[in-house]
Amino acid sequence: MAQTKRKRRTKHRGNAAGVVETRGRTGRKPTEDERKKDVRTKRAERYDRPPTWKSAANRAALATILFIVAVAVLFKQSLGAALGIGGFMFLMYIPLGYYTDMFIYRRRQAKKAQGTAPPRSKS
Repeated sequence: MAQTKRKRRTKHRGNAAGVVETRGRTGRKPTEDERKKDVRTKRAERYDRPPTWKSAANRAALATILFIVAVAVLFKQSLGAALGIGGFMFLMYIPLGYYTDMFIYRRRQAKKAQGTAPPRSKS
Protein backbone atom coordinates (compact mmCIF):
# COMPACT_ATOMS: atom_id res chain seq x y z
CA MET A 1 0.00 0.00 0.00
CA ALA A 2 1.30 3.45 -0.90
CA GLN A 3 2.21 5.82 1.84
CA THR A 4 -0.32 8.64 2.20
CA LYS A 5 1.52 10.83 4.66
CA ARG A 6 4.64 12.63 3.53
CA LYS A 7 7.73 11.72 5.54
CA ARG A 8 9.60 14.37 7.46
CA ARG A 9 12.93 15.14 5.78
CA THR A 10 14.78 16.71 8.68
CA LYS A 11 15.11 15.38 12.15
CA HIS A 12 13.92 17.58 14.98
CA ARG A 13 15.71 17.21 18.27
CA GLY A 14 13.56 18.17 21.22
CA ASN A 15 14.81 18.28 24.78
CA ALA A 16 12.98 17.76 28.08
CA ALA A 17 11.72 21.35 28.17
CA GLY A 18 10.19 20.98 24.73
CA VAL A 19 12.66 23.30 22.98
CA VAL A 20 13.62 22.12 19.50
CA GLU A 21 17.31 22.60 18.74
CA THR A 22 18.32 23.43 15.22
CA ARG A 23 21.03 21.64 13.33
CA GLY A 24 24.44 23.09 12.89
CA ARG A 25 27.14 24.24 15.22
CA THR A 26 25.99 23.85 18.80
CA GLY A 27 29.33 24.30 20.56
CA ARG A 28 31.27 27.43 21.28
CA LYS A 29 31.06 30.39 18.94
CA PRO A 30 33.87 30.53 16.38
CA THR A 31 36.46 33.21 16.92
CA GLU A 32 36.97 36.05 14.45
CA ASP A 33 40.01 34.30 12.92
CA GLU A 34 38.16 31.02 12.51
CA ARG A 35 35.28 32.70 10.71
CA LYS A 36 37.51 34.61 8.32
CA LYS A 37 39.53 31.62 7.17
CA ASP A 38 38.02 30.04 4.11
CA VAL A 39 39.26 27.47 1.64
CA ARG A 40 41.41 29.89 -0.34
CA THR A 41 43.27 31.23 2.68
CA LYS A 42 43.87 27.71 4.01
CA ARG A 43 45.22 26.67 0.61
CA ALA A 44 47.46 29.74 0.47
CA GLU A 45 48.82 28.96 3.94
CA ARG A 46 49.58 25.41 2.85
CA TYR A 47 51.43 26.66 -0.23
CA ASP A 48 53.42 29.13 1.85
CA ARG A 49 54.98 26.37 3.97
CA PRO A 50 58.35 25.15 2.71
CA PRO A 51 58.55 21.52 1.53
CA THR A 52 59.90 18.84 3.85
CA TRP A 53 61.77 15.62 3.30
CA LYS A 54 59.01 13.77 5.15
CA SER A 55 56.35 14.95 2.70
CA ALA A 56 58.62 14.01 -0.19
CA ALA A 57 59.14 10.52 1.30
CA ASN A 58 55.39 10.03 1.78
CA ARG A 59 54.68 11.01 -1.81
CA ALA A 60 57.54 8.80 -3.02
CA ALA A 61 56.15 5.83 -1.06
CA LEU A 62 52.73 6.22 -2.66
CA ALA A 63 54.24 6.59 -6.14
CA THR A 64 56.47 3.56 -5.55
CA ILE A 65 53.53 1.37 -4.54
CA LEU A 66 51.68 2.34 -7.71
CA PHE A 67 54.85 1.76 -9.73
CA ILE A 68 55.37 -1.73 -8.28
CA VAL A 69 51.76 -2.69 -9.03
CA ALA A 70 52.09 -1.36 -12.58
CA VAL A 71 55.33 -3.24 -13.20
CA ALA A 72 53.95 -6.48 -11.77
CA VAL A 73 50.59 -6.33 -13.54
CA LEU A 74 51.18 -4.51 -16.81
CA PHE A 75 54.65 -5.83 -17.61
CA LYS A 76 54.05 -9.24 -16.01
CA GLN A 77 57.26 -9.18 -13.98
CA SER A 78 57.81 -11.34 -10.91
CA LEU A 79 57.11 -9.73 -7.55
CA GLY A 80 60.82 -9.87 -6.61
CA ALA A 81 61.85 -8.00 -9.75
CA ALA A 82 59.09 -5.44 -9.27
CA LEU A 83 60.15 -4.87 -5.66
CA GLY A 84 63.79 -4.46 -6.68
CA ILE A 85 62.97 -1.87 -9.32
CA GLY A 86 60.50 -0.25 -6.92
CA GLY A 87 63.17 0.12 -4.22
CA PHE A 88 65.46 1.86 -6.69
CA MET A 89 62.64 4.12 -7.85
CA PHE A 90 61.77 4.99 -4.24
CA LEU A 91 65.33 6.20 -3.68
CA MET A 92 65.10 8.25 -6.87
CA TYR A 93 61.63 9.70 -6.17
CA ILE A 94 62.49 11.20 -2.77
CA PRO A 95 65.10 13.78 -3.85
CA LEU A 96 63.35 14.34 -7.18
CA GLY A 97 60.09 15.19 -5.41
CA TYR A 98 61.77 17.32 -2.74
CA TYR A 99 63.75 19.45 -5.16
CA THR A 100 60.75 19.83 -7.48
CA ASP A 101 58.67 21.06 -4.52
CA MET A 102 61.51 23.37 -3.46
CA PHE A 103 61.72 24.85 -6.96
CA ILE A 104 57.98 25.53 -7.04
CA TYR A 105 58.05 26.93 -3.49
CA ARG A 106 60.92 29.32 -4.27
CA ARG A 107 59.30 30.47 -7.50
CA ARG A 108 56.03 31.15 -5.67
CA GLN A 109 57.81 33.07 -2.91
CA ALA A 110 59.70 35.15 -5.49
CA LYS A 111 56.46 36.06 -7.29
CA LYS A 112 54.88 36.90 -3.97
CA ALA A 113 57.80 39.18 -3.07
CA GLN A 114 57.45 41.00 -6.41
CA GLY A 115 53.80 41.60 -5.69
CA THR A 116 52.35 39.62 -8.56
CA ALA A 117 49.86 37.02 -7.48
CA PRO A 118 50.31 33.55 -8.93
CA PRO A 119 47.54 32.51 -11.32
CA ARG A 120 44.59 30.85 -9.63
CA SER A 121 43.46 27.43 -10.68
CA LYS A 122 39.86 26.87 -11.73
CA SER A 123 39.33 23.96 -9.35
